[in-house]
Amino acid sequence: MSILRIALPIPKRQLFDYLAVDVMPKIGARVRVSFGPRKLIGVVWEIGQESAWEVGKLKAIQDIIDDEPIFDETQRKLCTWLAQYYKHPIGDVVQSAMPVALRKGESSLPKPIEFYSATALGKKTELTSLSRAPKQQALLSELLAGDCLKAKVKEQFGAAASKALIDKGIIEVLEKQPSSISTWQQSLIIQDKPNANVEQALAISSIEAKLSEYACFLLDGITGSGKTEVYLQAIEPILQQGKQVLILVPEIGLTPQTVHRFRYRFGIDVGVLHSGLTNNERLLVWQKSAKGQLGIVIGTRSAIFTPMLNPGLLIVDEEHDASYKQQDGLRYHARDLAVVRAHAEQVPLILGSATPALETLNNALTGKYHHLTLHQRAGNASVASQQVFDIRQQPLKFGIAQGMLDRMKQHLQQGSQVMLFINRRGYAPALVCHQCGFVEQCTRCDKPFTLHNQLYKLQCHHCGNAKSIPSSCQQCHSTELTAMGVGTEQLEQGLTAYFPEFSNIRIDSDSARGKSKLDKMLSSINNNEHQILIGTQILSKGHHFPNVTMVLIMDVDGALFSADYRAAENLAQLITQLAGRAGRAEKPGEMWLQTHDPGHPLLQDLINNGYAHFAKYALLERQHGNLPPFTYQALFKAQALSAQDAHSFCKMWRSSLIKRQGVSCIGPIPALMEKRQGQYRMQLLLQSNQRSSLQRALGQQLNQIETLYLANKVRWSLDIDPQDFS
Repeated sequence: MSILRIALPIPKRQLFDYLAVDVMPKIGARVRVSFGPRKLIGVVWEIGQESAWEVGKLKAIQDIIDDEPIFDETQRKLCTWLAQYYKHPIGDVVQSAMPVALRKGESSLPKPIEFYSATALGKKTELTSLSRAPKQQALLSELLAGDCLKAKVKEQFGAAASKALIDKGIIEVLEKQPSSISTWQQSLIIQDKPNANVEQALAISSIEAKLSEYACFLLDGITGSGKTEVYLQAIEPILQQGKQVLILVPEIGLTPQTVHRFRYRFGIDVGVLHSGLTNNERLLVWQKSAKGQLGIVIGTRSAIFTPMLNPGLLIVDEEHDASYKQQDGLRYHARDLAVVRAHAEQVPLILGSATPALETLNNALTGKYHHLTLHQRAGNASVASQQVFDIRQQPLKFGIAQGMLDRMKQHLQQGSQVMLFINRRGYAPALVCHQCGFVEQCTRCDKPFTLHNQLYKLQCHHCGNAKSIPSSCQQCHSTELTAMGVGTEQLEQGLTAYFPEFSNIRIDSDSARGKSKLDKMLSSINNNEHQILIGTQILSKGHHFPNVTMVLIMDVDGALFSADYRAAENLAQLITQLAGRAGRAEKPGEMWLQTHDPGHPLLQDLINNGYAHFAKYALLERQHGNLPPFTYQALFKAQALSAQDAHSFCKMWRSSLIKRQGVSCIGPIPALMEKRQGQYRMQLLLQSNQRSSLQRALGQQLNQIETLYLANKVRWSLDIDPQDFS
């Protein structure tokens, strides 16, 4: 009798055995099963002949959802690798790899396409009879020329116009099954292809020489050096062969401009995947890509799971970006998974960045990856100059020194745009009583509330806890409450008053919330509707603002003295990326760093020698410090209502790990942010010179962790190759 081994969304590191009833499902297909009192949807992962349980006690599956597998062999291997490497339950991994709609049991087959068509009555109707309803008239005129997709009609003419015409019997909604034939190759055209410069041509030819095999390329090019053009020209022969391309970008904000550029160059539809889409929209792209009906798919982190019928190339743009690392649940790194997937599918992979992660750079320098460099900006653009501005003993207006305000004014009066970066949203990071010094704090996190003036509330940015702004101090009852520090809201308010003749725009997660909001903001910037750009890290992510000639980073000092050994790398990447926003067209650009420590070695190295020089010595420092990428780490986190419980739980686990050969252990120590959401957090940092030794030790220990007597009081997690220690 065949035993179905099924991956279920259960936090257990195992498959579950079931029996088939009448029809044997295929490996990789979804089935519905009974699990205790619940009905769950799982995926058939293996079919065997033996079970560790008595066959007579095994349950039969209840329903087969898919006639054909939704996971092919390559996808199953990737999921198995993820579960083994990141020590995560296989069922959760499989769930993460599926669109939400498929997790809920919806059909994996494409849904019928709805479109509007003119009825017989509509074809006889005179357009002049609808002159008093211009939208209805325009819609009927459109449909008389041919049928139109329902979604397009809704977007272009609105729901009211179509409903009115349906009620009059003039138009109707029809359905048709989507074609299973791939037609994008017939539409493929190459438009406005510029001539590559020498460095770009060398990079393109190196990639094209490896198009039929696995090879990993680090495209290490300064900001504005034309990395996207290298992508475009490397993709061209792939598409001409009828193969597909998957491109990862770090942020939703980068997706629209990237999609537009690729659509324009090749004249084909581009699949888009990110968290701003509905479940059905994401499922449709997943289905089309799996059937080979999309030549290009562009998406954020989770798009790495998108199936491709005929894969030809993978690209990870801005590969250094921290957003590629998932910070909860399955803590995978999309860049690392892209390497594994490219190897499994025997296709080339391009990792692009102006500031490569030290791990990636080390792989390139040691010959594991092919290292392609671009040292010159494309066209006539010049590299922006970088300078520090000493603000010691200088008065500040809303966080900006007078010298910087004067410099901003010069650029604005020349018709240019100025960008200001501050990594604090809200009005101010704290509300303090001027009389007694009491700070309004979130009791769940023991951190100050951030003041949001526009929303008239105090909010904790760590747990989301919020309350209205108090009228007096809860300790001494004084009404003299003072905002301490500067956030994006205060900066916007101050610059509006100081430069009333220039328009400013604030871009942070508060102002850019909502579908397509960020895309509209970026378009307005490129249309020169705003001269002063204020923002957080959203603005540093590879955007092209040709009219920006000055960038000011207001607070670099906070990152210079962090307890996180990655802080210097992250700051260097941020500064270099922000410098790349200035002077991207004909006008020369400059970047200024406001600091109380202008002589700091990191800042001096960056502005005088550039990121490549910094990275070289940062790698040497990591090697001497016995830190990644020269060692391998895992972070064990425990959190509980009691700090003692979390500490004791880590201590128990450490005692058994100490016996493992080749693995060192630091801790238990409090997390950088010890209390969050009412829970105390402790950590163990595990490290080894051999990846295999660390993996082996963790694999042996995880099976025993549930037996520890505090396991039911403590929430724990394991982060392989951690990026964040907060």
